Amino acid sequence: MKAKQLGVIKHVQVDARKEFVEEYIFRSIKANGIYEGYPLSTALARYPIASKLVEIARKEKVDAVAHGCTGKGNDQFRFDTTIAIKGPELKTIAPIRELNLDRKWELKYAQKQGIPLSKVGKSYSIDENLWGRSIEGGVLEDPARAPPEEIYVWTRPPEKAPPKPRIIEIEFKEGVPIAIDEKRMDGLQLITKLNKIAGEYGVGRIELIEDRILGLKARENYEAPAATVLIQAHRALEQLVLTKQELAFKQAVDQTWADLAYSGLWFDSLREDLDAFIDNTQKRVTGKVKVELNRGNSRVVARSSPYSLYDEELASFERYGFDQRDAIGVIKFHALQSKILHKRKGD
Repeated sequence: MKAKQLGVIKHVQVDARKEFVEEYIFRSIKANGIYEGYPLSTALARYPIASKLVEIARKEKVDAVAHGCTGKGNDQFRFDTTIAIKGPELKTIAPIRELNLDRKWELKYAQKQGIPLSKVGKSYSIDENLWGRSIEGGVLEDPARAPPEEIYVWTRPPEKAPPKPRIIEIEFKEGVPIAIDEKRMDGLQLITKLNKIAGEYGVGRIELIEDRILGLKARENYEAPAATVLIQAHRALEQLVLTKQELAFKQAVDQTWADLAYSGLWFDSLREDLDAFIDNTQKRVTGKVKVELNRGNSRVVARSSPYSLYDEELASFERYGFDQRDAIGVIKFHALQSKILHKRKGD
């Protein structure tokens, strides 16, 4: 409707929700896709958007594509690098960046040209997809000022959430969520449902100072109910089934994976290499996790898996398990080099 109102010659709408969930969101869950404290959402969506843009550009036989990124944000990296990789023959035009314009100019131009803006959009810069909402700009640019309630759409204020906590059970198969409270559903249905459930309890509100690719610090606000709960549950299940060494190494891999996804390098070969390792670890990340939702908070309260490495017989303080005297010999040599070092130093 907006395209028709603005006199656009041809408008193409692409429904890439299923692809976004299965090829991007599921990979991010397996990698615990967190950047500086929040689930990657806006960053992930830019890659399928840019990829589809190139596909349509070739189909329409055009020689250039355009986007509205400024020269300060992260999206220019994600769009430009993806277009360069997927469609190197295309010229990329970014008028706001090239003309060195600011947001005030954009708003005045939109008003003058009759370009419709949402009520909230007049004050803030908002990006929204299945995995999360990002809100920035306006009064939010002052880090000393608390975010106004008007910026939130998916989440209730915690004080207005249901008074009694709710426990939900999430089932995973090889790192992918497949069911909520024993009701199996596809990824799109599951994420949509969980956004509503967790949002009702005010879960998923995030405020932080983020380090952008250009080195700028930015005040960011996010809503990510489903992403917050699913990554929290996924990590809890990994703790149960992966070895100590796997968890330590995967933590470093996850961080590198998130950095690549954030910084516009989704199609870098290293990300694909890391996915190969991550996918191998996920073969045992199968099981169920119970999460309690309670007025703005979510916490894992139980987990189970057929691949669990937890042995109650061995770990329990109330059972024999093994001969405890065997620990004496292990402890004797546990800090041997440190003992020798302190002896040499005369401590």
